[in-house]
Amino acid sequence: MGLFDKLAGWLGLKKKEVHVLCLGLDNSGKTTIINKLKPSNAQTQDIVPTIGFSIEKFKTSSLSFTVFDMSGQGRYRNLWEHYYKEGQAIIFVIDSSDKLRMVVAKEELDTLLNHPDIKHRRLPILFFANKMDLRDAISSVKVSQLLSLENIKDKPWHICASDALKGEGLQEGVDWLQGISYLLFL
Repeated sequence: MGLFDKLAGWLGLKKKEVHVLCLGLDNSGKTTIINKLKPSNAQTQDIVPTIGFSIEKFKTSSLSFTVFDMSGQGRYRNLWEHYYKEGQAIIFVIDSSDKLRMVVAKEELDTLLNHPDIKHRRLPILFFANKMDLRDAISSVKVSQLLSLENIKDKPWHICASDALKGEGLQEGVDWLQGISYLLFL
């Protein structure tokens, strides 16, 4: 049973669908995280970088999970907004070892938070400070500071240190989403 199956069970969501948007820069680990969150029988062994733009939808029990996986080119990121209206929670993945692109991640996050379809909604946002297994990784506290997460006052948010390859930190994130589940249905 995958982590989202467990979340659905805890929330009693056997007949409801929840759309979770997974966003972040290319090479942040979105595909690997999504793979680990899938039911074990749906996981793939070989993860390859996404080229261009892809949307993956899958269901675990009754959760509908929408994954947006883009290449690093900005021209693809503007396509994210076409799916904001149906999203009920957001997972934003950051490569904590890529200090040079932290500014770009912050710009994309700011654009997301100021979009009309997101700005006035209390969507919970889960941040994964991913790739904590790498030597150059900065702490989730430092990632939070660099992204100015403390300025997010109108949405519940949480940041987890993660290592998607080993699945570390993912359960903490799912537990947090479960804890604020009532917000998913406002």
